[in-house]
Amino acid sequence: MYEGCGKKELKVLLALDAGDSISGVARKIDENRETIRRVVNRLEDAGYVAYDGGLQLIDRTVQDAGLEFLAAAASVSRPTIPEAYVLPQFANMEYAYTAIDAVYVWTHGGYQVARNPDDYPLFIAVHESDLDAWAAFFDRFGIPTAEERLPAEDLDGAIQVVLEPRTQIDTEMVDGYPVVPLQEAVTFATEYDATFEPALEMLDRMYDDVDTEATYRMESPTNE
Repeated sequence: MYEGCGKKELKVLLALDAGDSISGVARKIDENRETIRRVVNRLEDAGYVAYDGGLQLIDRTVQDAGLEFLAAAASVSRPTIPEAYVLPQFANMEYAYTAIDAVYVWTHGGYQVARNPDDYPLFIAVHESDLDAWAAFFDRFGIPTAEERLPAEDLDGAIQVVLEPRTQIDTEMVDGYPVVPLQEAVTFATEYDATFEPALEMLDRMYDDVDTEATYRMESPTNE
């Protein structure tokens, strides 16, 4: 009965969607694949999950109850920044990281700007029809949401979520995170190139289909 009550077990149960692979679940919750394989084996032996062309949750009420517990726990121990990045995986709604977070994800965490541990907004694109549901979801964990970044002095905690409503969301998966396409991230960084020029140079080096002039702008002019 208690097999599903450990930290990693709970994260697996909350993140699991029908048909997921062990690797897919591990990426979603930012855990080691081999560790999650062992967790899934224990959950399967206990009857929480089954494998049938992919992982399947046996009883979704366990997932619902787990989310209720997690929300209650957040009132005692607020989500950390890494935990806040995992939380959206438990919402059962489509989303994609965008804006600053699109650059952050596409650079594999290599470029971080305009945020610090005391003032940390997450930027997420969501369906317009889900906007209220997303606000309610994050409210359960004490995380404020808005469509524009709120001043840090107006918040009770460090984390906020900036929701960008869209009629359609195009996503790609990078390191287990759903994120807007690479070209959109490049376009955003180019629009604010004074801030993101180092990121543009990184993206230029990392991806063959990205071609910016960031590298050339950072070179010293040649004296003739």
